[in-house]
Amino acid sequence: MKEPSRGLGNLAGNFMDPISDMLIRIKNASLVSKETALVPHSKIKQEIANLMKEKGYLTSVEVRGRKNRKVLELGLAYGADGEAMLHDVKKISKPSKRVYRKFEELKPIKKGFGFSIISTSKGLKTDESARREKVGGEVLCEIW
Repeated sequence: MKEPSRGLGNLAGNFMDPISDMLIRIKNASLVSKETALVPHSKIKQEIANLMKEKGYLTSVEVRGRKNRKVLELGLAYGADGEAMLHDVKKISKPSKRVYRKFEELKPIKKGFGFSIISTSKGLKTDESARREKVGGEVLCEIW
């Protein structure tokens, strides 16, 4: 008779916040100096990846696979010395506790060396562009 599973195994990803999962996959891949990270595809994840590419944390964002099995292949950025551009990520708004900020409350991250991703009524924005456009919203995460 087969023993019951003691860990979450493959189910662990099903209970986790998908954006947190994406950010941790990218962080872990950069910590072990991988060239790319694979992440299950969704429109919001693709938008987040595009913002990270604009800011220089990713070199490429490509959609691979078929209709219902799409993945994002994210090229990770490294400096001339081989050090990862991404140092850390912090999920701010969680399914259990949503965090909203007015544009006046959005402050630079790590004295301008990082950025926040804000879900606004005008789509996903960095903290800098949200302040410039004077829109607030849900603070999804901080990246530096």
